[in-house]
Amino acid sequence: MQLSVRMALATSLAVTFLAAPQAQATNYTLWIHGKNGGGTQAGNYADFSNWGPSSTAAGVNKKAVNWDGRQQIGGQNYRIRDALDCFCTGTNWCYIAVHSAGNLQIGYALSLYGSSARYKKNATPNSSGVCGNTDGTTQTGWNIKWVDVASGAGGGSELADVGEWATSDAIVGDLVTTTARAMYNHNTTRSLWFYMFAAAKGTAYSGILPGQDDEAVSYHSTGGVSGSSGGSYCNPGDWFCGGTLNTGTAACSDGRAKWSYHTVSLRDDGEAWSHGANGKWENIVGKVREDVVLYAK
Repeated sequence: MQLSVRMALATSLAVTFLAAPQAQATNYTLWIHGKNGGGTQAGNYADFSNWGPSSTAAGVNKKAVNWDGRQQIGGQNYRIRDALDCFCTGTNWCYIAVHSAGNLQIGYALSLYGSSARYKKNATPNSSGVCGNTDGTTQTGWNIKWVDVASGAGGGSELADVGEWATSDAIVGDLVTTTARAMYNHNTTRSLWFYMFAAAKGTAYSGILPGQDDEAVSYHSTGGVSGSSGGSYCNPGDWFCGGTLNTGTAACSDGRAKWSYHTVSLRDDGEAWSHGANGKWENIVGKVREDVVLYAK
């Protein structure tokens, strides 16, 4: 989706809300983290310790969607659905920002549960992160405007393939490239756009991760490139890759297409950003935060 179209979408939604003030619609920005070693408080939507200072601007009415990042996607996905039910039903709408394996979490929720009946919730969570019903009625799926993806692991990582990460963490099995790609239908986004931000400042694992990488995930994943396995994709002019990751919705230079409704908003041609936020909203997470501040209003 082009920038002008995205701005037009935001404007049209604002006009809609202004035309119907009685609906009292509220917009929220949900941040879904990726693989981690624990420490965040699941169900506490104010705990931004995985990202950086909670005082930092990160979209309208920002909420941290915390889950146990050591466990499997399927077993923890209820945490994401609880948040979506809380803040993205009834008259309320959400912007979604995800990092790394958070890409798998939102993709899993949309593909497998995006057409299910959801009770409209009151956006007032209890200590477990669950909100109460409003009027007892349901709706199909959630009210989501778009998804920003920082170094998405929707296509898995070769670090999981070769066991470079601690095998005691159950999520590592989900991050194997063939497993991640077969976990759900990545083309089924419920017609929501995934804006991919692909980082390329990778050095430590350059011999394991194919093509351009950010030390954790390669372009084939962070760029939303389709297929049952990964591939070697780089910035333009790199002669040591299988192909170029093109920006926008265009297929890679070798003809491999992106998943439906996936578009590369940022390709790190200068190899300036790496994977982690480092508790300071840094690197590729920082670029997504800037985008969210601009558009999630």
